[in-house]
Amino acid sequence: MFSQGQLIFGILFAVVFAVILFGAYRKDAALNKKYYRGSIWVLLIFIGFILGIAAIKFLLGY
Repeated sequence: MFSQGQLIFGILFAVVFAVILFGAYRKDAALNKKYYRGSIWVLLIFIGFILGIAAIKFLLGY
């Protein structure tokens, strides 16, 4: 399906991309803790809202 060169390129690209992504996350981790404190509550409320809608739909039989 893919040539050997394409497979090597794809694997190298994925590895380099993951390393760069991890490095950027480590660099920004301190700033994220400072500026996004409390954002976990927003995520939990959003998930709870979606679960509530799903529960209502399930209970009402739609």
